[in-house]
Amino acid sequence: KGAATCSGCFTQSRAAHYPNSDESGTESEKLYQIVCGIKYLAAGACGFGSFGAKVNGGDVSAASELYRGGVGCGACYQVRCTNSNYCSDNGVTVVITDQGSGDGTDFILSRRAFARMGQTADAGAALLSLGVVGVEYRRVACSYPNSNITFKIDEASSYPGYLAFVIWFQQGKEDIIAVQVCETQNLNCKLVERSHGAVWAVVSPPRGPLSLRMLLSDGEEGEEAWVVAPNSIPQDWNAGNVHDSGIQLLN
Repeated sequence: KGAATCSGCFTQSRAAHYPNSDESGTESEKLYQIVCGIKYLAAGACGFGSFGAKVNGGDVSAASELYRGGVGCGACYQVRCTNSNYCSDNGVTVVITDQGSGDGTDFILSRRAFARMGQTADAGAALLSLGVVGVEYRRVACSYPNSNITFKIDEASSYPGYLAFVIWFQQGKEDIIAVQVCETQNLNCKLVERSHGAVWAVVSPPRGPLSLRMLLSDGEEGEEAWVVAPNSIPQDWNAGNVHDSGIQLLN
């Protein structure tokens, strides 16, 4: 498998699909399953939960090396299969929502996304019957024109001593490599640790309304920049609450 050496280049790989994904995304009752010789983690390693089944219209995927210890959660890729008898030129754009590994695959797509690589519905059905296919892929910008980057307070949070949140609707081609929470009045900030996947957590967070800062990194150019959410997380945050950051990144 070759590595892309330029921006926009495609990398050769293989992709599989997982069952029962039309309703539940990457989640299932069992932690691990074996499908077509592929071993994958089905519990939602990015921490997206049910959001991971519906984001991007259900065009989602688990990833192996591209999971990158959770940094890859929320990244978007154009994936197209290479069998000219079945495959379209554009393929499908998927969002990484989970971790999976096995048999030389970089992607384990939802059934919907896997079929959408086909030229027609019949071609998509034929692809599904194959189970594992050769693909090529490249990183592309995520775009959610109707949704800002959003923070969902994780159910493990306990006010006021432990704050955990998952980041939804990550946009652009940048990775989120660091997060700070800051008091909005005196700007006292505290670094947040990546708990797992797209979930960030901090013990004894600052008090009062909280401003969040994210460090974005362009892996291709090596550039980094802090982005400050204009909307604050309110002082009385609670587990399960969803907060709009007010950030809409354009590429």
